[in-house]
Amino acid sequence: MFETLRDDVRTALAKDPAASSAAAVVLTYPGLHAVWLYRLAHALWANDHEFAARLVSHLSRLLTGVEIHPGAEVGDRLFIDHGMATVIGETSVVGDDVLLYHGVTLGGKSMRREKRHPTLEDGVTIGANATLIGPVTIGENATVGAGAVVVDDVPPETTVVGNPARPIDDDTSEPQSPAVADGSGSEAD
Repeated sequence: MFETLRDDVRTALAKDPAASSAAAVVLTYPGLHAVWLYRLAHALWANDHEFAARLVSHLSRLLTGVEIHPGAEVGDRLFIDHGMATVIGETSVVGDDVLLYHGVTLGGKSMRREKRHPTLEDGVTIGANATLIGPVTIGENATVGAGAVVVDDVPPETTVVGNPARPIDDDTSEPQSPAVADGSGSEAD
């Protein structure tokens, strides 16, 4: 357990250039506090103490502004930067080494008791105020841009932006006019 807590602090120090010390992280990072309280709530949930788990989860939301349902599955080294207004729904699955910014919603699409929230594979980054709805899967090391609305799966190693979210082109070259791009002439023609 203590090694997990140390890993969480190391992760915050590594992923946040504003983190000045381990003491500052431990004492002043609400995203970290939310993850720690989630772990307590999840342990209670897994041992059929659902009411106590919901109370801990509610207290966490009150103290941190982050809501992680105790039934969600969260991997190691989750870092929630800033945290406020982040929501992780009951059937969400969050892999290892995931980075979430503030305002992220992993929301459900169905009212039935089924898998209805997103799955984030290892190494995923989700930008501020992104909304992921339904049982979508975000592939390993994928990135969802700030404010994106994701309703479809995202392949591994892909960056998506917009509403609805679409992959961005990795070509960083200067845009060309159609005439230059197809070889039929110059821009001056």
